Amino acid sequence: MTKKILFAVFLLIAIPLVVALFTPDSYQVERQVEINKSKREVFSYVKLLKNQDYFSKWAQIDPSMSKTYRGIDGEVGFVSRWESSHPDVGTGEQEILAIVDGERIDYELRFIEPISAVSPAYMVFIEEGANKTQVKWGFRGDMPYPMNIMMWFIDFEDVIGTDLQIGLDNLKVILEAQ
Repeated sequence: MTKKILFAVFLLIAIPLVVALFTPDSYQVERQVEINKSKREVFSYVKLLKNQDYFSKWAQIDPSMSKTYRGIDGEVGFVSRWESSHPDVGTGEQEILAIVDGERIDYELRFIEPISAVSPAYMVFIEEGANKTQVKWGFRGDMPYPMNIMMWFIDFEDVIGTDLQIGLDNLKVILEAQ
């Protein structure tokens, strides 16, 4: 009887670990929106990281969160740090890593609490006409083995993608109202 119980416990531990070996350990999410403004106007607004406070869903979850900044906004090296007791916001910072003027901005998100993680993100701007700009917002995350087993239970494409789309839709409303 003891052998059967030990074998069952072994299987309960071993099966998820084996499944995790064959599960992806990263995810990529991208959403887009078309904004009826020139690429220059859209890029000029978005490159200022402080403006994410007005359109990002995460910034709107806890409007009273503490924010601090380092560097010159809109330039490589600028860091926006947030601290919140709200579990969906937590503590972290975002840094502008690279800017291709009028084309692309690359960020690094450093989550500190409630989980520790580093994730790259980006925004791409594509001119679709004199006053039409497509904005793509992307995010990549990693889940190292054996935590990558969570990829079976959490649809990051849906969860993060929905938040990105809400932010892009907010951005569209803000810019088209100007």
